[in-house]
Amino acid sequence: MFCPVTLIRRFGRTESGSVMAETVIILPILIWSFMAMFVYWDSFRSMNTVQKAAYTISDTLSREMVQLPATYFDGLRDVMDHMIDDQQSAKLQVTSITYNLAAKEYQVLWSYSPGSALPELTTATLLSVKHRLPNMANADSATIVETAVDYQPAFDVGMNAMTMHQFIVTRPRFVAPTCMIGRPCNGAT
Repeated sequence: MFCPVTLIRRFGRTESGSVMAETVIILPILIWSFMAMFVYWDSFRSMNTVQKAAYTISDTLSREMVQLPATYFDGLRDVMDHMIDDQQSAKLQVTSITYNLAAKEYQVLWSYSPGSALPELTTATLLSVKHRLPNMANADSATIVETAVDYQPAFDVGMNAMTMHQFIVTRPRFVAPTCMIGRPCNGAT
């Protein structure tokens, strides 16, 4: 006799073809997951590399004791390009600042971006990043190193292309302030 309940139970217990069906369902998810993990890992690796390169540039500048030519900063950008991925290109900006207690403001001594890749900071535009600057004593100086590196994911897994920014403020170690040849710099020797 024909019993639909028995047929349904038998159909539920049968395992023929289940491996193929599971593979068809799960394989695309596994492939996408693998690609997504690769892209996210690569983006964090790239971000870490950019950060280390920017801190290296900042530390290098903090140790300089003489006025620096523009070619020195162009060379620092080339060093940073060498430290990051071949497919990426760094934009660099170096700004020397001081704090004026009488005016109660941070003042830009000079700002330079190799190839004019980033807009140079002025005392007026420095106000937009004032919250990122440390408290400083009167006439104290610091060097700001800003970098911007474009990142393009290898696969389309929902992550858009982005620009990785670094903003590093470092106090000169030996002299104050860091100076550039051809630019005014209070306290330069």
